[in-house]
Amino acid sequence: MPAERLQKIIAAAGIASRRKAEELISHGQVSVNGQIVTELGSKADPERDHIRVNGKLLRGAERHVYLLMNKPKGYVTTVSDPEGRPTVMDLLRGASARVYPVGRLDYASEGLLLLTNDGELANRLMKAASHVPKTYLVKVAGAPSADALARLREGLYIPAKTGKRVKTAPAKIRVIREADNPWYEVTLIEGRNRQIRHMFEEIGHHVEKIKRVRYGPLQLDVHPGEFRRLTPQEVARLKSAAKQ
Repeated sequence: MPAERLQKIIAAAGIASRRKAEELISHGQVSVNGQIVTELGSKADPERDHIRVNGKLLRGAERHVYLLMNKPKGYVTTVSDPEGRPTVMDLLRGASARVYPVGRLDYASEGLLLLTNDGELANRLMKAASHVPKTYLVKVAGAPSADALARLREGLYIPAKTGKRVKTAPAKIRVIREADNPWYEVTLIEGRNRQIRHMFEEIGHHVEKIKRVRYGPLQLDVHPGEFRRLTPQEVARLKSAAKQ
């Protein structure tokens, strides 16, 4: 088998995402044939070389698993939580493989969440440049004006984790239910931290509810707290969407 980059091998083994694998390598937690490797460009042959992560021998590529979950409110989208709150991993009854959430839905948000041990696909989907559309149903406090909605559609500046302000990509906004506290269908092609909440706050409206109902070619079709495996056809369509 030809040599491959170490981070790709580690991701294929289901140990971590490719980005996390790069951190493990940089921090000296990966060895090949007894030698610590810290160079990110390093390659190895997973069939011939003895690769260890934190001292544990890699057992080769794990069969990839792809799950679609309906995340309820009140769960964090992480493997563990230092505050002791329930995580989406608590809902994975009967799932034999170790999988990881793709991106995040915040604690108060709900809806479609992908989980997989395919680190390469997860990395492609989480890149803001992947342009895989994600659709949400959003309820806001008060009715935004037409001009305010136009700002959302065109893109506007919101705060980022770095403390700077970044401009959002144009969003699709469609009225679902007109009311004093209306519902909108919002489609984004990026996934910044708490993006929808920040966008509506910029036009002066608090978001009361967020539910993700579509992710690329996938549609939410399971009850809250439940999950199912993707079909081979769905996986193929998702991979194709991530390459565009």
